[in-house]
Amino acid sequence: MIRLITMSTMGGGYLNFMGNEFGHPEWIDFPREGNGWSYKYARRQWDLLDRDDLNYKFLNQWDCDAVHLLQSVHKYSESPIIPIWDNRGDHVIAFERRRLLFVFNFDGQRSFTDYGFLCRMADYRLVLNSDDPKYGGFGNVKIGEDEVYRPQPDPMYAADGKGWLKLYIPARSVLVFKRMVADGEKD
Repeated sequence: MIRLITMSTMGGGYLNFMGNEFGHPEWIDFPREGNGWSYKYARRQWDLLDRDDLNYKFLNQWDCDAVHLLQSVHKYSESPIIPIWDNRGDHVIAFERRRLLFVFNFDGQRSFTDYGFLCRMADYRLVLNSDDPKYGGFGNVKIGEDEVYRPQPDPMYAADGKGWLKLYIPARSVLVFKRMVADGEKD
């Protein structure tokens, strides 16, 4: 989640600190006098992705899909971040960038059913879901290609073109939706 919020809010660059990328299961220690000029901990261990007893394969798949998603959006890094929702008590953050709507639940204990927040009235499709089993998740939120998420209209916000999008958001998860372009609308 931290990796995606960093990538999705960046302004054209993404810095990943040593030890936070793949193949560093222990620590990084470059050759120096104190370790006898050893290269033992100065390398990445890419073979860890192939081990079924470890979760690196899930993190690798997540990173690949997240990077691919952001790269697929034309001029993504030049687009503004539009805050949608920020509830510190619930640890839920939502923002829009281009046609992508990011919904993060950083709460480690609480999942939310029918969690609602105001967003643009449009059709949305779920395109990335950290709860998917292919990323090591539990599969409580299903990605259906035909599934359309629509905000519920609210007369109070009709003039602003907004409605309440209500979602199931599992604890420690992120959902990314893509807003569908209406006929005649420019992307």
